[in-house]
Amino acid sequence: MIDQTELRNLLATAINAAVRAGRLILDVYNSNEFQVNLKSDRTPLTLADRQAHSEILNSLTKTRIPTLSEEGRDILFEERKGWEYFWLVDPLDGTKEFIKRNGEFTVNIALIIHGVPIMGVVYVPVLEDLYFSLKGDGAFKIGSIEPTLEPNYRYDQLSKSASKLPLSIKRDKFVVLSSRSHMNVETEEYIANLEKKHGQIIHKYQGSSLKLCMIAEGTADIYPRFTPTMEWDTAAGQAIVEEAGSQIVNADTNQRITYNKEDLHNPWFIVKAAKV
Repeated sequence: MIDQTELRNLLATAINAAVRAGRLILDVYNSNEFQVNLKSDRTPLTLADRQAHSEILNSLTKTRIPTLSEEGRDILFEERKGWEYFWLVDPLDGTKEFIKRNGEFTVNIALIIHGVPIMGVVYVPVLEDLYFSLKGDGAFKIGSIEPTLEPNYRYDQLSKSASKLPLSIKRDKFVVLSSRSHMNVETEEYIANLEKKHGQIIHKYQGSSLKLCMIAEGTADIYPRFTPTMEWDTAAGQAIVEEAGSQIVNADTNQRITYNKEDLHNPWFIVKAAKV
C-alpha cells in the first residue's frame, strides 16, 4: 500500500506531466500542423495527442507504476487485470474541440487502485486552470497554471494556494450539462424530464472532462451521458467529483463507475452534484 506522503508526491508528478503535455498541445493548437488521422473507431487523432501521450508516458514510467493511455490502449486484459495500481491517462480529452479550436479540451491523468480512481488531475491548457484531487485530502482548483516544459510544482505548494471544491457559488437555476459533440434522443428526453421536475433550467453544452469539473466545483448540477465513452474519459474527473462530495453512477444500476474492465467502455452514466 502506498502511503499518503508518497501519494502526494505521485500527484505532483502527474500534475507536472499534465502541464508539460499542455505546453506541447498548445504548440500544435497555435500552429497549422494538426496532422489529423482517424483511429479504428473513427475518432480523430492529432499530432498533439501523440506528443502529449509520449510526454506523459515518459514522466509516469519513472514512477514504476503501469500506465494505460488512450493512445496506448492495446494492452491485453490478461496483462493488466492483475494491476493493483495503474495510471489511466487521456493525453488530450476533447480532440474534436481541439480541432474546432474552441479551447474546451483537457489533459486527464488518474491513479487507479483496485478499479477505483483515488487521484485525479485535469488540466485545461487554454484557460490555465488545474483541477486535482487525492482521496482523503479533497479536491481543488487553481488558476494561472501556465503551460510550460519546465514545471516544478509541489503538492503542498498547490494545495495551500488552491480553492477547495466545491466552491461557494450562489445561483437560483438548476444547471444541466451536455456534451457539445455527442447529443442524442435519450439525452434530450432525460433533460426534458428534468425540466418538468425543476421548472426552468439552464442547459449548457460543454466539451471534454470540463463537465465533470463543473459538477465538482458547483457551477452545474447534473450531467447525463447516454452515448459511448471510455474509461480514460472519466477516471480523473471521477476522482475529483467524488472528493468534492458529488458522484458519478451507472445510469441503469446507480452504482459507482469502476475501471480496468475487460471492455474499457463505460456504461451510460449520470454525474450528480451532492445536493441532487
